[in-house]
Amino acid sequence: MNSKAANNVATGVIYLLVTAVVGILVFLLGYILVTGIPHVSMHFLTSAAQSFKAGGGIRDQLFNSLYLLVLTLIISFPIALGSGIYLSEYAPNNWFTSLIRTAIEVLSSLPSVVVGLFGYLVFVIKFNVGFSILAGAIALTFFNLPLLTRSIEESLEDVPDLQRESGLSLGLSRWKTITGIVFPAALPGILTGIILSAGRVFGEAAALIYTAGQSAPIVSYSNWNPFSPTSFLNPMRPAETLAVHIWKVNTEGVTPDALQISSGASAVLIVVILLFNLGARYLGNWMFKKMTAAK
Repeated sequence: MNSKAANNVATGVIYLLVTAVVGILVFLLGYILVTGIPHVSMHFLTSAAQSFKAGGGIRDQLFNSLYLLVLTLIISFPIALGSGIYLSEYAPNNWFTSLIRTAIEVLSSLPSVVVGLFGYLVFVIKFNVGFSILAGAIALTFFNLPLLTRSIEESLEDVPDLQRESGLSLGLSRWKTITGIVFPAALPGILTGIILSAGRVFGEAAALIYTAGQSAPIVSYSNWNPFSPTSFLNPMRPAETLAVHIWKVNTEGVTPDALQISSGASAVLIVVILLFNLGARYLGNWMFKKMTAAK
């Protein structure tokens, strides 16, 4: 086989593999959406879940997932941002930096159920936080930190050194160069890391079963006091998320329409993740143009 024929064969195999990956993704998304969308309605999205009778919704579970996602990002993003900036811009090449990177790799490989049990023993039991949104957010921070830190570090490292040298040559301090020149240029990559970690947080179930709990107590959406036990903003209340609700309905559900609820909730979960990804992408591009004066 000559080199041209080998190149054509290799190119064909690559296109075949890419088509297979895209086909699997389309099949999974199509199956979930086709089987679930018919069961989604305004009543389904705005009504509370039912334990025994048909006709329940996912209002509380959907809000709990979004609230937990926001709280997790509030906790994890500042830590990951500081760690990424340190590793990319300040950390020397020594044993301490290698130890940090090794710890990040080990943390990213921990099974979710192990992190959930750790969160249960430490935060729920030891510190007496109880099953709560806060305990779930802290547990999910362990998932977020490795992915976010590496994404931020790699995004900053991808910025050409010429831009750093240009900032320093203009008399800017190192910190001003990072915040005013390097960070805006790395913003699209950082947003991509946030999107990836957010999708993992939104779909996580194993860790939340042991930390956020499997119950969704009735809360008042007109009570804006986060310290009130009945407030929807109270981070100390147990909160069943959408992913946990899907698992619970499939394994323990006794309602007559358990299959329909599971299919509809799965479709909503996929749609929300897609909308979040598209919205974050649009926001990231807008912020990049705003901060860099790019057209």
